[in-house]
Amino acid sequence: METVNIKINGVAVSAAKDSTILEAARASGFEIPTLCWLKDINEIGACRICVVEVKGMKNLVASCVYPVSEGMEISTTSPRVFESRRHTLELLLSNHDKKCLTCVRSSNCELQKLCKDFKVEDEDFFAGERTPSEIDDSAAHMIRDNSKCVLCRRCVAVCDKTQAVAVIGANARGFNTHIGCAFDMGLGETACVSCGQCIVACPTGALTEKDHTDEVWAALADPDKHVIVQTAPAVRATLGECFGLPIGTSVTGKMAAALRRLGFDGVYDTDFGADVTIMEEATEFLERVKNGGVLPMITSCSPGWISFCEHYYPDFIPNLSTCKSPQQMFGAIAKTWYAEKIGVRPENLFVVSVMPCTAKKYEVTRPDESAVGHGIPDVDIALTTRELSRMIERAGIHFNELPDEDFDAPMGASTGAAAIFGATGGVMEAALRTAAEWVAGEELKKIEFTEVRGTKGIKEATYHIGGIELKVAVASGLANAKALLDKVKAGEANYHFIEIMGCPGGCVNGGGQPIQPASVRNFTDLRAMRAAALYSEDEAKTLRKSHNNPAVLKVYEEYLGKPGSHRAHEVLHTSYTAKSRF
Repeated sequence: METVNIKINGVAVSAAKDSTILEAARASGFEIPTLCWLKDINEIGACRICVVEVKGMKNLVASCVYPVSEGMEISTTSPRVFESRRHTLELLLSNHDKKCLTCVRSSNCELQKLCKDFKVEDEDFFAGERTPSEIDDSAAHMIRDNSKCVLCRRCVAVCDKTQAVAVIGANARGFNTHIGCAFDMGLGETACVSCGQCIVACPTGALTEKDHTDEVWAALADPDKHVIVQTAPAVRATLGECFGLPIGTSVTGKMAAALRRLGFDGVYDTDFGADVTIMEEATEFLERVKNGGVLPMITSCSPGWISFCEHYYPDFIPNLSTCKSPQQMFGAIAKTWYAEKIGVRPENLFVVSVMPCTAKKYEVTRPDESAVGHGIPDVDIALTTRELSRMIERAGIHFNELPDEDFDAPMGASTGAAAIFGATGGVMEAALRTAAEWVAGEELKKIEFTEVRGTKGIKEATYHIGGIELKVAVASGLANAKALLDKVKAGEANYHFIEIMGCPGGCVNGGGQPIQPASVRNFTDLRAMRAAALYSEDEAKTLRKSHNNPAVLKVYEEYLGKPGSHRAHEVLHTSYTAKSRF
């Protein structure tokens, strides 16, 4: 690596020749504050919070886009720099809804922290006109309040570059500039896929998930309701971040304990539903391979991806697995088999899910997601990881002091294959573990399919199983999904099986996960660290293949029959519809 010699705050350092001042400073132990900058996604130098002073230059420069050069002398902490940042923050606050006490992002707001750090108290600009608080709650999963927006455009960049959806942008000009959809339509009127990546990118409370915790509290207090909860695999890898634990800490036992103390009548695991999903999905895949079905088959666990397919790639709807997602399979089994076992009417069984994904809020409202019909949904409420953390805090539960507890039986039993569903490549690996054994007719000596692991946006592999050559691909993040599907459509790539996750890195990086500031997101591999917790859970499990889960086998024996049976299709499978993008 070619380097240059520079000075930062009087300290001589060596920096990569192609780096920016911000990157060079970070590598040398100096943190320069930012607001609009997201590495490789939104490098526009617009907010001017990251300005620094360079010796010999008249004007301050934006460190996020300004390159280093030999002999450069930089000050990141001079009085002139501090005053410029403070002045910029004052101007931002002059058009900001400062109801911080009731904002969901209070104490986790990048703007709030910057104002505290730079002692912003001057109100010289605060008496002028402000952007009105006009709420857009038209989407199923989120709320936009532009009175809290700082026009950093991070949400716009993520929607476009990371997700290839691009339904939001900067509308109007001058003081009237605001983030919105074309023709100022409500977000719910567009082809938004509900992924929530804009929410986790937002530095303030301008974008938030729709909070459904009050409905859950009401159900818990209703004596006529039997309220149960399921938690997705990725939630246990991230919930601890909400309580100050290191990134990548698995909190499965404490999470179960906390949910029990919130008053749920049953505390279960979506991993159980994931194991059922593999039973159905592997069966469906092998039937397509053997009987000339539509290939490549594409996974259906991610509702953000499903919505993207229906809006942008309807030609691939026949390729989608008809399996419901693990969340919906769990709910379907709960409202049928489980309800019968405990003697509760399905309409009195209230199923709550805790998900890493805002698109799950949309998924529970989809048609053809009711195993019992009569307007009774498989899942009643989907909460995000963030919402669960707020419920725990509201209840006064000392999360970090809780003992580790187990999930309840029978729908708390799961295998290691289910645990890895939360990481990109995990669904593929779990399906291959089962499909390979079924095809070969013998136990696998090595069950790790490491070629599909890792956070790379697109991964490919070829496996030879029981005399069959299987070509598979994995994509996470919808821009990567688009690139992969375009290759398939053009005949440039040929696969049998494709896994697609709507969010980059999979569910561990979902739109409902704990929000980390840009200072962490830009320089920490959140996806890999969180995924590592799930792979550790897999390795620690005695049972690591879905078809070995005794609780799942019992459900088939007592109720469903066999994987792919008529009843299994009635309860566990769904359908899709092409949708207009406009």
